[in-house]
Amino acid sequence: MAATFFMVSGGTYGTEEIIGGSGFARGILILLITPILWSLPTSLMIGELASAMPEEGGYYAWVRRAMGNLWGFQEAWLSLAASIFDMAIYPTLFVIYLTRLFPYFSVGHRGVMVALAIVVICAAMNIAGIRVVATSSVWLFVLLSIPFLAIVVMAPFKHGAFINVASGHGTTDVGLIGGILICMWNYMGWDNATTVAGEVHNPQRTYPRAMGWAVTIVAVSYALPFAAMWLTGIGPKAFEDGAWANIAGMLGGPTLRIAIVVGGMMSAFGMFNALVMSYSRLPLAMAQDGLMPAVFTRMTPRTRAPWVAIVACAVAWAMCLGLGFEKLVTIDILLYGASLGLEFVALIVLRIKAPNMPRPYKVPGGTFGAILLSIAPMALLGFSIKQSQGETVLGMNALYFGLLVIAGGFVAYGIKLLLQPTGWFVRPADQEQPAA
Repeated sequence: MAATFFMVSGGTYGTEEIIGGSGFARGILILLITPILWSLPTSLMIGELASAMPEEGGYYAWVRRAMGNLWGFQEAWLSLAASIFDMAIYPTLFVIYLTRLFPYFSVGHRGVMVALAIVVICAAMNIAGIRVVATSSVWLFVLLSIPFLAIVVMAPFKHGAFINVASGHGTTDVGLIGGILICMWNYMGWDNATTVAGEVHNPQRTYPRAMGWAVTIVAVSYALPFAAMWLTGIGPKAFEDGAWANIAGMLGGPTLRIAIVVGGMMSAFGMFNALVMSYSRLPLAMAQDGLMPAVFTRMTPRTRAPWVAIVACAVAWAMCLGLGFEKLVTIDILLYGASLGLEFVALIVLRIKAPNMPRPYKVPGGTFGAILLSIAPMALLGFSIKQSQGETVLGMNALYFGLLVIAGGFVAYGIKLLLQPTGWFVRPADQEQPAA
């Protein structure tokens, strides 16, 4: 549950512009309705598939089982491609919060060295095993929640105290539509925890429960601090990206402000650490199925952590630290949406192809219920992609860039087929078979 929290959310950070652009009433409503339409159907789908097929690789394994190697490869490709745009920002965010406390790290290459250190530390923790990552996620979740819990407790005692605080200082131009898009971005990633299903105790029971609790905790952690600050009379325009530190300073003084900043560092660290655990299992599972070079199947003897995959992913993300990708909502939603769409298709296809598959948890309503479950998330995805086409990536429209990335998955699969005779993509099980 804690790992899922960091793979999806990482706390209240990053949601300020929803309130700044939409106001308190509409913003809080968006924060509470979006998980019902977007996260709940996704978590129900994950609950069924993860409990029916608790395999290493998670969503990749589901799609491959339902639709074959080509589409399983595309599912993993989309997730790994999206990670390039997401993972480089978390060490950078850690440095941004760090420099608020210690400007020393903003000079020269000091910040870059800190970001590289975060990548190395998280890679080492992941090589140490899933239990290390999970335990650290629990403690980071508790510690970063304390400052926001303090805001929730203290704000009612400041009822109306900030009504005269100027509310027009915010510079955000995010409106209602933009708020919905940012909210969807902040509620993405529910399936990431499933890639480690082969290492989770009793996954058939654990995943449905963890998904349900995680959805609830993320929604409450987003909405409750804003509801508390609404009581103080502060204007919604005071909320812009990164505003929580200053608002906490007004409410509880420098101590609370520092706690919020430190919480931001823990949030960035926890998200990167948990996502390393998630993404690194994709090359492992693909290599075990002969869809990536067999070297990625190598694991540590004691913890069974896929150390080659972890190191390879960490190196790739470290090389992207200087690219400066920040909240590329269009491409994130497009790539994540395409992979999520394949997962819903897998849910429906497996209902038809494997009706007797043991399903400890099952979405009610039969095949029709599975189809119905996918309508709201897919409709929101279509709406979001249509509305957020103004971003650019490397000078290109983000939507077109994302479509090129998707097309690249089919090219990569073709290259894999061409290289198949070289022996790079031999499954370990096949290597053990005697020659015919």
